[in-house]
Amino acid sequence: MLPFHKAVEKEFQQLNKMIVDELYSDVSLVENIGNYIVEGGGKRLRPVSVLLVVKALESDAAESVKLATVIEFIHTATLLHDDVVDESDRRRGRDTANERWGNSPAVLVGDFLYSRAFQLMVQLGNPGIMSVLADTTNTIAEGEVQQLINAGDPETTEQNYLEVVRKKTAVLFAAATECAAILSGATSAQQTSLAAYGNHLGMAFQLQDDVLDYTGDSDALGKNIGDDLAEGKATLPLIYTIANGSAEHSQLVRRSISEKDTSLIQQVVFAVQESGGLTYTKQKAEEEVEMAKAQLILLPDNSYTKTLRDLADFALGRSF
Repeated sequence: MLPFHKAVEKEFQQLNKMIVDELYSDVSLVENIGNYIVEGGGKRLRPVSVLLVVKALESDAAESVKLATVIEFIHTATLLHDDVVDESDRRRGRDTANERWGNSPAVLVGDFLYSRAFQLMVQLGNPGIMSVLADTTNTIAEGEVQQLINAGDPETTEQNYLEVVRKKTAVLFAAATECAAILSGATSAQQTSLAAYGNHLGMAFQLQDDVLDYTGDSDALGKNIGDDLAEGKATLPLIYTIANGSAEHSQLVRRSISEKDTSLIQQVVFAVQESGGLTYTKQKAEEEVEMAKAQLILLPDNSYTKTLRDLADFALGRSF
C-alpha cells in the first residue's frame, strides 16, 4: 500500500469493497471479466484523489466512496476499450481481457462498467457532478478517436499530441478532483483550482508514462517496452526526436512510427536519448507537477493537502 492509500486507508478499503459489490451481475461473464480487471491491481490514483480531496477540504461528504467508485469504473471501462483498439495483449503483467476472452466480451463489459458508473452517478443525485462526468466521458471518446487518427502518423505535432493526452488521460483526473470538490461543497474558486490540479496531475502522469515506455522495466511496468511504438503512437519523446534529432535519428523514428515497427527498438531508444527527447519530456512533466501543486493554495493546510502534493510528485518519480 502506497502512502497516499494509507492516508485514506479506511475509505480506500470501503472503495475496494464497493467496487466488488457493484460488479454484481446475473451474467457470469460480466462478473468474471470485471473481477479479473479489478483484481489485476493498479494504483487507483483517480479514485484515491477523490478521497484525498474530500479529506483535504475537511468535508464529511458521506458519498465520497461512491463517487470514487464511479471514477474507477469509468477508468476501467476505458482500459478495456483501449486494449481492444490497440490490440494489446498485456496489461499490469497479465493477459488483457481481450486476449483472454476476445474483443467482443471485452468491449461489452466495458459498456457494462460505463452504464454501472452512470447508475451510481444517478444515485449521487448531484446535477453538477453528472454534468462534469457526462462531458468527461464524451471528451475521452473524442480523445480515443483522435489518437486512432494519429496512429502511424509521424507528422503529429506536439500540440496535437498534448491535446490527445488531455482528452484521453488528464480529463478524468480533472473530473475526479473537481467532482470531489463539488461533493464537498467547495467554493467555485476551489472547484476550478482542483479541476486544474487534476488536469496537470494527469498530464504529468502520462508524460512520465511516455518516458517509461523507453526507459522502464517491462516486468515492473506490466507491459512490453516499446508498446506505444508498436501501435504507431507518436508520443512526445518521438515527436521531439523527429524535430530536433539528427537526420538519421529523425528518419529512423519516422519510419518506425509509420510502419509501427519495433524491430529497431534499441536504436529508437538510443535516438530519443541522444536527441534529448527523454530529457525534454521529463522537463515537461516536471512543469506539470509544479503547476498541479500550485493549484492547492486555496485548500486548508492539513496533512491531506500535503498528500495531494506528494501524489503529484509521485506521478513524476514513479518507475511503474
